[in-house]
Amino acid sequence: MKLRGKVAVVTGASSGMALASARRFIAEGAYVFITGRRREVLESAAKELGPQARAVQGDVSKMEDLDRLFNVVKQERGSLDVLFANAGAGAWQPLGTISEEQVDITLNVNLKGTIFTVQKSLALLNPGSSVILTGSAVAHRAFPGLSVYGASKAALRALVRYWIVELKERQIRFNVLSPGSIDTAALAPLSEDMRNHLKAIAPMGRLGEPDEIATAAVFLASDDSKYVTGTELFVDGGYGQV
Repeated sequence: MKLRGKVAVVTGASSGMALASARRFIAEGAYVFITGRRREVLESAAKELGPQARAVQGDVSKMEDLDRLFNVVKQERGSLDVLFANAGAGAWQPLGTISEEQVDITLNVNLKGTIFTVQKSLALLNPGSSVILTGSAVAHRAFPGLSVYGASKAALRALVRYWIVELKERQIRFNVLSPGSIDTAALAPLSEDMRNHLKAIAPMGRLGEPDEIATAAVFLASDDSKYVTGTELFVDGGYGQV
């Protein structure tokens, strides 16, 4: 087991690729705290994951919720080995239709929420811990209507570079895991034509599966990647690469 005895936090883990990652972490021996905004969905996910999971409901853009999360981790486990800061938000808004409200939501969750998720975990992270931030292939290859979302994800790459330098004495590893189009509930509202378009623009010709993100997350969380830091790992079927 690659994560035997490790303690992990996965944010935004009520469903989709983060839930798949929490499931994989547990299968590899970790105890996992999962967070999400929707209490009933989160508790259902924790029940599915079993006794090695603990749900702590909260919104990463709210400081009091983050404080409560890491207080629970401290009280129940004492320290932390893996942080997967996955919680994200975004909407399709081409320039000319961008609303102030949606900019605030996107940046509060994707940027502010990620910054403070990491900062508030620092006192608990063990030396040599792994911190994984969820980026996106659209931060590197433009997809019309996702400029605000893409910009918020591009900022995470810059944060990783700075944080590695600032925490080098603690040997904490920071990496970005950037998915392409993954077949989760987030894509459910899309038309069949749009789903086919997303498949067509990926060189592999298909959508990704949540478990394909999860296996990459296990790699970055485990000692398999102990000499990997500061990188951005794309799991996007080639979309952002060609």
